[in-house]
Order: sequence, then structure tokens, then C-alpha cells
Amino acid sequence: MRMLLLLFLVPSAVLGQCLTSDDSNVEIKSWSNLYKGEQQFAIKMLNLANDMTPSENILFSPFSIYNALILSYFIANNHTEQVLKKALFIPPSETKETMKNAYTLQKQLRIPKNGSSEFELLNANRLFLSDKLTVRNCMEQLFKEEIAKTNFAEDPQGSLKKINDWVAKKTKNEIKDLLSADQINEGTRIVLANAAYFKGWWKSKFQPESTSKELFYISNSQNTFVRMMKQKNSFSHLVSEKLGAHVLELPYKGDQISLIILLPPFASPNGITNILKRMQKEDFNKVITDEMMQRPVEVSIPKFSIEQELELLPILNSMDIGELFQSSADLSGLTGNNDINLDDVVHKAKITLDEEGTTASAATAIFNFRSSRPLEPVKFICNHPFIYILYDRTTNTLLFTGIYNKPPPS
Repeated sequence: MRMLLLLFLVPSAVLGQCLTSDDSNVEIKSWSNLYKGEQQFAIKMLNLANDMTPSENILFSPFSIYNALILSYFIANNHTEQVLKKALFIPPSETKETMKNAYTLQKQLRIPKNGSSEFELLNANRLFLSDKLTVRNCMEQLFKEEIAKTNFAEDPQGSLKKINDWVAKKTKNEIKDLLSADQINEGTRIVLANAAYFKGWWKSKFQPESTSKELFYISNSQNTFVRMMKQKNSFSHLVSEKLGAHVLELPYKGDQISLIILLPPFASPNGITNILKRMQKEDFNKVITDEMMQRPVEVSIPKFSIEQELELLPILNSMDIGELFQSSADLSGLTGNNDINLDDVVHKAKITLDEEGTTASAATAIFNFRSSRPLEPVKFICNHPFIYILYDRTTNTLLFTGIYNKPPPS
């Protein structure tokens, strides 16, 4: 697959004025560092989410959350800026300027393919700002595509509808009512929102007539029935001693995005937790790129649909981002005055796996209001808890991550 890299440069005079950097050089390295930071952030967040709810299903889009948080990094100053830079795994050598250029390049690479029948991948950020705020001119230039002036003070319910309608549109109506009426009021001044959406068709489809009810082992002492999809084909597979997992890649049409499944050995105590801890220590890209090989695989995977709202504040506090939601946070980069604060963050995600393919969507808003080696052919049977990752091989991005611990309620 060929990829064309287009660099869209923002005039250095504007960047220097707004993002306080003397370095106007743009390098591909910065773009690479942005994606590396997203991946480290994603794996750490998945570890923390699993630690907090070890027996529950987990689903979120680290890509969506990271993109919402990086907007707050761009408007942060002083200690808050340094806290976010560390938490977002941005290398010390990178500046706001180089990261903003990498962020701009990322947006250009995410422009949907017109008429593509391979997959749909959409990502969008918005800064819904009170029309009572005076935004610095340079910031309005830098973020003209993200900023949306909003009449919170006089029409809070209309503003709520504006935000929720934008999220619903960007996620093809998969995420509705992201924010509730009690989260927006006359005192709201800023909502940082991100919406992400993916729809992909399996490169090798599961045949509906092969789907049947099978046992799923939630634990050593508890089991239930699930609708299990099945097929036999050639897939990239790995028995990874580094990760302590059987790893399978199910590609979507276009070969850019895949579903990566990490399955612990059957009846392995703390199997999911052990995999996640090892993922933090290993180069995940290297493992799934260099070590996997094509081979015949008999696949069995549950057919499911999960929609979940993730409690992000406790996780972000554990990631040392709690300062962002305190009154002491410095977000003066936007207006030139320290006159805005963030109070909370909400994230919703939804994913559906069926015989045709996968649909996944997510939205994030940050706001204020005051076993042994298998024999040939490999049998990859997901009849016990597993980790799944919607993975973009072009950019090494973890778009959506989840842990399937048990069938969701019907």
C-alpha cells in the first residue's frame, strides 16, 4: 500500500505568537511521535480501566479521548501544559508547534475517501466556546476548523442540542445524546468534543449459516451461551510468549484497518491482566508486525454489540491528568486570561461485530459548568475473555479498544 504524506504548514509567525515556540521546523518524526504517544496512552488507559473493573466488559476509543485531550494541551500553559505533555506521552524534545503541525497532518490523512467501499473512518474535534469569550486572534486562525461559537448563556438547551446533533452526525447516529441536560447550563463556557466513527467490512466474511450457539466460559465456575461466528481461512497469527497470548488479525477490506484479538490461554488465572501488563513493556507494533505469520486458522468469535459510557475521571486521575479538572488549571492559551476551567469529561463508545463486518463509534466531551502451542490448522476459539483492538496499520493507531469478559445484556 502506498501512502502520500502531505505537510500542511502553519505560518511560523502565527505559531510562535500562539504556541510560544522558537522551532518552526516540521519533521515527519513529530508525526510519528504523536502516534507513538497515542499508543502508549491507549495501552496505559486500558490497563487502568481493567484494574478498576476487572470482570466487566470494557469499550472505549483511546483515539477519541487522546484527540480531545490534545486540544486542551494546545490551550494549556505553565504547569498544566507540562502535566498534559507528560500524560500524553509527548517527548520533551517536541513543542506545541511541532505537535500542532503533526496534529494538522493527522487530520489531513483522516479525510474520508470519497466513494470508498473499503471502510469508513471519520474523526473530528470541536471547541464549542461561549460567544461571550474573547478568543485570541492567533488561536482563531490556528483552530478555525475546530472552534464553534455557542450561545450557552442565553440558550443552554439549544447549545446542548447543537453539541449532541454534531456528535450524532459525525458518528452516523450511533452516538446520540452524548451530553445530558444537567451537564450544560448558563455558566458553561467551553466544551471540548471529539467524535470518532468506523465501519468496515471483513476481507473474509463470516457466513451466517455457520453462526451457532456455543458455550462461553466467563470464569472457571460460570458459563453461558453466545452466538459464535465461525470461519476457516488464512490469517496472520502468533503465539506470543512476550505477551502471553494467542494473537489473531482479522483484516477489513482495504488491508489498512484490522481487528486484533489477544486471547489468553484457557482458564489462565488473571490472563487478561497479564497480557495488558506485558503490553506496556513490549513494543506492540513490533510484535504484531514482525512476528505474526499467515497460516490457516479456524476462527470462532462471538457476535456482539456493546454500547458503553466509561467513567473517565477516575482513570484520568490515575494518569495524573486530574489537575486539568481543578480550579488551579491554567488554560489561558485560548483567551490570554486564566478565565476558563474544565469540570468533567464524558465518553461513550459503541461497537457491533457481525458476519458482515464491524461498526464502531465513540465520542468524548470535556466540559465545564461549574495453553499450549496449537497444532495445524490453528484453532482460535474465543470462548473465554479476550482483548480486542481496532487497529490502523498505516499509523499504528489503536482506534478502539475493548475487553470482552461476558456477553452483554440483550
